[in-house]
Amino acid sequence: MTTPDDENKKKGGGSVIMTIVVVLVLSALAGAGGWIVGMIAGEKSADAEMSTPEAEMAAKAGIGSKKTDKESNSGEGDEADTPAPARQIVSLSPITTNLSYPSNSWVRVEIALVFNGKPDPGMAELVHQDVMAYMRTVSLQQIEGPRGFQHLRDDLSERATIRSGGQVSKLLFRTFLIE
Repeated sequence: MTTPDDENKKKGGGSVIMTIVVVLVLSALAGAGGWIVGMIAGEKSADAEMSTPEAEMAAKAGIGSKKTDKESNSGEGDEADTPAPARQIVSLSPITTNLSYPSNSWVRVEIALVFNGKPDPGMAELVHQDVMAYMRTVSLQQIEGPRGFQHLRDDLSERATIRSGGQVSKLLFRTFLIE
């Protein structure tokens, strides 16, 4: 005669086996998924490694170009072969000023301007003065963290472009120190 306890023992043994099977199947699925993601990430990192500055310079110079003779003689793609306007980088003198709040906090910024074409020293000085005036209006809370720094960089780049009438294409930070 079987008792209810004997039936529970039989069911208990089966549930342990089922649990082990489920864990093994899920582990296999997780391993396969990890392998697939690793393969995809490996391909993307290999593509990123090929995009080194040396490779970009070689591509601009035409070394290793994959154009066929037919493409190069047909006149197609001549727009891509025309040189881009020369860009000049002008480093400005360091800006050291206090922030608006707290007023005992000081900031030192060294920036460079990327001009489209020939740089204008007078325009660079105007942008320098504009950046210094703007930095005096900024509070420490506005520039805290990566997001605050990104907003500051965007604001200063926009101001430089507007002040220069489009002559300045970018504003680059050389150093940024808050004390």
